[in-house]
Formats: sequence, structure tokens, C-alpha cells
Amino acid sequence: MVSENDVDIKQLKSDLSLALEDLLSAAELDREDVMVIGCSTSEIIGEKIGKASNLELAEELFSVIKNKLEAEEIYPVFQCCEHLNRALVVPGELLANSDLEKVTVIPAPDAGGAMGAAAYEKLDEAVVVESIRADAGLDIGDTLIGMHLKEVAVPVRSRVIKLGEAHITMARTRPRLIGGQRARYPS
Repeated sequence: MVSENDVDIKQLKSDLSLALEDLLSAAELDREDVMVIGCSTSEIIGEKIGKASNLELAEELFSVIKNKLEAEEIYPVFQCCEHLNRALVVPGELLANSDLEKVTVIPAPDAGGAMGAAAYEKLDEAVVVESIRADAGLDIGDTLIGMHLKEVAVPVRSRVIKLGEAHITMARTRPRLIGGQRARYPS
């Protein structure tokens, strides 16, 4: 188990950046697509999910995610923890350009998780919504982001399999294939 004091922030940020590069490459997202991020800072430092939320760590990782996705013009959305029913912190611009419905809550490290709280403080005009259908997702620490992905989710493998002590799972989505054996599909 890794203690908070043993966390190498520089290495975590480098690994996160690499994982995001792998996901962006595989997902081939379009401008203004949506990527959902679930992150347990507790799991990253080797603790049980939800038991050691770390706002400082979340803020450091948030900056990597925001910068990487903004450069690609992808909307980052951040899943809160189960205490907020896995609601999502989204940029106000995304809310304005969609049919998402805002809910009233302010995420905190002990109710929403450290990453949700960091995103709420640092995203431009952040708001919280209950659900979304994202085009891709990064799950750090088995936070169960699948409920927020479009059908059909396709696993993405990365050169990075763990962030600190937290397992990483990534997915992209694709449209459903319909029509059966005689149908033709783009390559």
C-alpha cells in the first residue's frame, strides 16, 4: 500500500497523460464529443475507494485532464461518487449546448469525491447533471463509469494499466451495427 506521502505526483501526471493519449488515439473523437472521467484518489494512493479522498491530488490530475481534452476540443465530464448517485460535473458550455438537465448540489470530497469537488471548483461555470451519454471514458479506480457511456462501449487498452495503485479501465463507443449478415458497414 502506498501512503499519501509516497505519491509521486510527477509520475502520476505523466502516466495519466499517456493513458489519455492512448484513449484519444483509439477513440478518434470529434470536436465537442464528451469524455467521462471517474477517479478515486483513494484508490490511487492504495486505500479503499471512498475512504481517503485527496483534494490536492485531484486538483493536480484535473489539470492534466482539462488541458489534454481542451487541446482536442473534447468536453471533460467528471463523475461524482455514489453518495451523489454518480452525478456528473460538466462545463457550463456543454449544458448550454445540450438538453442536459441541471441538478442542485455542490460536490465535496466526502460527498461527490475529491475529483468531483475539484472539477466543480475548476471547470468554467461548472454545473452538475444526473446523467449523460459520453463518447469515451476513463475510469481510474473502478468507479463504474459505464452507466454514462453511449452504447456500444468498446474496451481500449493502454500502455498504462494503473495510476498509482488504482486500476485503469478505458472505453470508446461506436454506433450499433444493424442489418444482419447482408448489411455492409464502413471500415
